[in-house]
Amino acid sequence: MEQHRASVGSTVSKSKNSLATLLEKNRSTRGYDNSFIVRSDQLRRIVAVNTKIASARNRQVLRFRLVTGKEACKVLPHISMGSGLSELSLPLPGEEPNAFIIVCSESEPRTSTFIDLGISVQSMLLQATEIGLNGLCILSFDKERIKEALELPLEPLMVVSIGKSAERHRLVEISAGESHGYYREEGVHCVPKVRVDDLII
Repeated sequence: MEQHRASVGSTVSKSKNSLATLLEKNRSTRGYDNSFIVRSDQLRRIVAVNTKIASARNRQVLRFRLVTGKEACKVLPHISMGSGLSELSLPLPGEEPNAFIIVCSESEPRTSTFIDLGISVQSMLLQATEIGLNGLCILSFDKERIKEALELPLEPLMVVSIGKSAERHRLVEISAGESHGYYREEGVHCVPKVRVDDLII
């Protein structure tokens, strides 16, 4: 069956959880539906992908702090979620995330650590998308304040917000020379992506 699917390639319609569908739905989300409360078991399921993915030299140095419920208030003041749209002061009031995954390293970060970080976070966000959630990779945060607020024994590398999206997104095909900056148009978050012909050298 796998050989058959590979042979017919793009002629097969995309299923609900095909990789192509998940990649399209896996959009960086800065506005969340606050009526949906993310549970710790959902975050645990998302983090569990790290037991199956690649790791540079199989070192597996990443560790994860789950943040849900009232504890999310300890994170919110110390993060920035929309530097590319600073005029909007994202997230908008009432659209703040109520769950986070704080990604840390149990050893001094080096190049391979950040390779692992990219693999890990992309995999976790795809898993979140599969269960109907979305997220955002946040590198703009106060490390010391986050570390203190959550009493972290390890250095945080990234904050990942998780929740039910309240936003609409659209991918916009562009040439390599056009602006890559995301923008909002009639309430839709537009994300320019370079067309495949311009990616191949």
